[in-house]
Amino acid sequence: MQRGEYQKAREAKDGGKLKIGIVVSSFNSDITESMLEGVLATLKEWSVADENITVFRVPGSFEIPYGCLKLIKEKKPDGIIAIGCVIKGDTEHDRYIATATADGIMRLTLLYELPISFGVITTNTLEQAKIRSTGETNKGKEAALAVLELLA
Repeated sequence: MQRGEYQKAREAKDGGKLKIGIVVSSFNSDITESMLEGVLATLKEWSVADENITVFRVPGSFEIPYGCLKLIKEKKPDGIIAIGCVIKGDTEHDRYIATATADGIMRLTLLYELPISFGVITTNTLEQAKIRSTGETNKGKEAALAVLELLA
């Protein structure tokens, strides 16, 4: 797609022909469900048909790359939006989970040449996570836009 065509598609928010996968972590579901709402609202704004959206739930953020791989192989989406939330605890566990998740997503993106957005928020507190998962600061919306704009 040429630059002018991309700009027209972006301005028109034309995602009507796209097949989008969403992998969402069930851990911290109060946060991830709010982010999922932001993703779905953004896909609707871009006219992505409901029947072209597949939501795949995984237990936690660490399992997101596996969920992405499963969608790639079974649903063959044009792009995937990965949604999760990792909150700092008393140990370094959060860093291991976030790093492994990011690495897994990047490997799949490059291996399959498929845009997978990183909508996994990493925060120090639950309050920060709540702020980043609602309203205008909903990182789910941003993750959806990243994939849509790459595909426009």
